[in-house]
Amino acid sequence: MGVEIKESPVSDSDFEAMREFVFEYLAASVENESEGGRMRWYPWHSAEYRHNHILNVVDLAEAIAQKEGANEDVARVAALFHDIAKLETDQDVHAKRGAQITREYLETHTDYPASFVEQVCSAIESHNYAGDITDLPLETQALIEADLLDKIGANGITLMLLRMGYEARTHLDAADMVERVHRRGIDAAERIRTDTGESLAFQRIKRVRWFSEWLQEEVRNMEVSEDL
Repeated sequence: MGVEIKESPVSDSDFEAMREFVFEYLAASVENESEGGRMRWYPWHSAEYRHNHILNVVDLAEAIAQKEGANEDVARVAALFHDIAKLETDQDVHAKRGAQITREYLETHTDYPASFVEQVCSAIESHNYAGDITDLPLETQALIEADLLDKIGANGITLMLLRMGYEARTHLDAADMVERVHRRGIDAAERIRTDTGESLAFQRIKRVRWFSEWLQEEVRNMEVSEDL
């Protein structure tokens, strides 16, 4: 069941202020990092990439929440803050730290109801939950599904091809890299439970299959995965 907040407490100006805060926090995390920090040389360790990922997740989470009857404001605010601590902490603690930062921001910069703040922070803290997501509130499900979806499809392929360059791979390795995106998509689809999320996952996996077929037609001497 979605949370029962009758009117949207989040104005466009409020959301824009949050967006600016999140980007500035990410940028500061990279600037304050010691030399040679965690995955610093990968493009997705930048504030720009992480912010773009976050905005993608916002759009996806809001779309899922809207179609599934969840509270859209809870879903989109949680999505906006969900990776705010990603560049300053380890993967296994970034969700908890992100929820702490979010609570501090919402309690000092807004006058939203305590129930709203609690729902948002709970969703952020649970967004890397590894169990059955139907055990979680619908707003949290929307966030988790959106986070999974942004890593597959055309965007997932692009990230893998960027990774090839950073790892000095040749184009002949592309089939293997695309297969990784395909497998990630299948794994994501197995976790997704909403009808909206399943439809989006199907569309994105289909794009990976299409790209793989196109690639195989144009690049010779490439190792071709039987799965694709």
